Amino acid sequence: MRMKPVGAAFLGVATWLSLCVPATAAPGTTTAPAADRQHARVNCAKAKCVALTFDDGPSSGTSRLLKLLKQGGARATFFVVGPQARSRPGLVARAHADGHEIGDHTERHPQLTGLSSGRIRQELSGTRRTITKLTGTRPALFRPPYGATDRRVAAEARRLGLAQILWDVDTRDWRDRNSSIVARRAISGLHRGAIILMHDTHPTTIAAVPRILRTAKARGYTLVTVSELLGSPVPGRVYRHGRR
Repeated sequence: MRMKPVGAAFLGVATWLSLCVPATAAPGTTTAPAADRQHARVNCAKAKCVALTFDDGPSSGTSRLLKLLKQGGARATFFVVGPQARSRPGLVARAHADGHEIGDHTERHPQLTGLSSGRIRQELSGTRRTITKLTGTRPALFRPPYGATDRRVAAEARRLGLAQILWDVDTRDWRDRNSSIVARRAISGLHRGAIILMHDTHPTTIAAVPRILRTAKARGYTLVTVSELLGSPVPGRVYRHGRR
């Protein structure tokens, strides 16, 4: 997702966003993440849960990342960009089958707050359709590029049944292509309910994952999808972390 500034102008809508209500799924699709259907769902009210999230993929390195996550007994959430998902459909399907969650990260990665409502809808709905086609599951989550959101973005997300997922731990892996630095930032940010931002487009990030997994497990954390972490995320609402 590249650089992710979150300005104060994007953060003053919590009260309005709290009024958002869920949308219903269309016939023939489900909004339940793969973890619900194929793997035992973790109760994050009891467990110390953390969500690793990966943006901008899938990439050529995502296959290795999926192998590392499986070896580490971890689930994650992938916020995919439409063209990337369509160019590597097998990786999206594989991630879903492995119990990971697939979220919407738009078609062209624009700053949505600078677009019209119609363009925002196009950005979200195109990737949403792609995810649904590749996985058979309608996505429940979306991450606005650069963390930029406002009332209009929230309204379109709510209309499409998508909760807005930001983060509270930024590894800044897009800037520092050094696996030791990335791992150290992720580990220093570990806390119950953390949503950790990374990108599976950088080999240095993928190289940092084994150390992150080992340390998190050693400290008693369970690595889950964002929907597991949050329970029942509400479409349109902004989330930066889960239960602490």
